[in-house]
Amino acid sequence: MNNLIIEATKYTPAINLNAQTGHIKMEGKSYPENTFEFYEPIMSWMKEYFSRPQIKTIVELEIIYFNSSSSKLFFDFFDLIEENRDKSDIEIRWIYDKENESALEAGEDFKEDFESLNFNLLSK
Repeated sequence: MNNLIIEATKYTPAINLNAQTGHIKMEGKSYPENTFEFYEPIMSWMKEYFSRPQIKTIVELEIIYFNSSSSKLFFDFFDLIEENRDKSDIEIRWIYDKENESALEAGEDFKEDFESLNFNLLSK
């Protein structure tokens, strides 16, 4: 399985999905013009990854700002992870700047919505 790397833009986060290490990382802002079109390859990659995941999967999200359609997409993203939680030891790291209250609140909301996931809020 190939890795998926997408460079950050002004409106989209950097994406680094590594099937060999089980490290899934998104970092930056997320307010693309067409959110679901932008994230479609990522969701497809995730579905393929969970057909043969690593023993340990680390999902690291450091999203400093996102719009409402990205929020919906992240909900679908965590939903997909939750559906596959028995296939790999999955750890989610929601990384936020301690001065970015909205990023912390978003992480808390996702953690609350997905109680069955190992969801960690990490300030930097």
